[in-house]
Amino acid sequence: MNLFEQKNISPMLLYETTPFDDKDYIFELKFDGSRCIAYLDKNETILKNKRQKTLNATFPELTRLHLDVKEKCILDGEIVVMKNGKPDFYTLQARSLLSNEFKIKYQVIKNPAVFVAYDILYYKNKYVTTLPLIERKKLLAENIKESQYLVLSRYIEEKGNAFFDLAKKENLEGIVAKEKNSLYYIGKRSKSWLKIKVLQEEDVLICGYVKDEEGKLKDLVIAKYDDNNELIYYGKIYMGISKHDEKVILEFAKKNKTKLLLKEIDDVNIVWIKPKLVGVIKYMMKTKKGGLRQPVFKGIKLD
Repeated sequence: MNLFEQKNISPMLLYETTPFDDKDYIFELKFDGSRCIAYLDKNETILKNKRQKTLNATFPELTRLHLDVKEKCILDGEIVVMKNGKPDFYTLQARSLLSNEFKIKYQVIKNPAVFVAYDILYYKNKYVTTLPLIERKKLLAENIKESQYLVLSRYIEEKGNAFFDLAKKENLEGIVAKEKNSLYYIGKRSKSWLKIKVLQEEDVLICGYVKDEEGKLKDLVIAKYDDNNELIYYGKIYMGISKHDEKVILEFAKKNKTKLLLKEIDDVNIVWIKPKLVGVIKYMMKTKKGGLRQPVFKGIKLD
């Protein structure tokens, strides 16, 4: 089976962990972009995302990447839009939703994308996925001619904790740890590759909840008081609610149900409760509109 001709490779996936040091690992930045497999032939570039959607029309500035490699190859990497020297996920996301040709051309000029390459799967008509990662990294560096639209992902060895602290200080998404001798497992999730996210933590008020068909908590409605002591909607959250927290919330609700607290939320399924329970959430960052990206409920603060 020739995966270069079929162009349907699913990238290798990662597990999540916490920061660590290890001489057997390399550490890279976790780029806040869109995962992409690039098929680079002599006269053509084909870009595919994890769902096998072709991205050439969305990112036309990246359709000449084949001119920046020495040999026919398949690269694994990330499409990123940079703002002030850092990846800007929201600008990339807005670009990804465009279909109007004129708007796409305008964004190519205003917010150009770049392909950050961090692995090579195919080289000179041969698969190299069974080579150790550190050898693939050398092969990748030898084959790429960096340009405005194609760059290499840099890495450090061993010092994962210090690198993570730097990513956190710079308000970046996180880092990735990869075992030096790891092979590339197409479409598989492996503990040889680990993502370590920088998460922010914040206290919030639990204002209500929604139950599922089985009567269990489906979503929590969370909010905060602003400087004018007005309750501001923060969103709904469902990840991370433990059985213990669910029990505490439902017991509290028996005596503390109340009327509609947040007028902007039009959901008849919400059971509103007095905003006296304080919960702790973790999230990656706030959106431009003040929402939370990838929020996780950590627990109730009983103090």
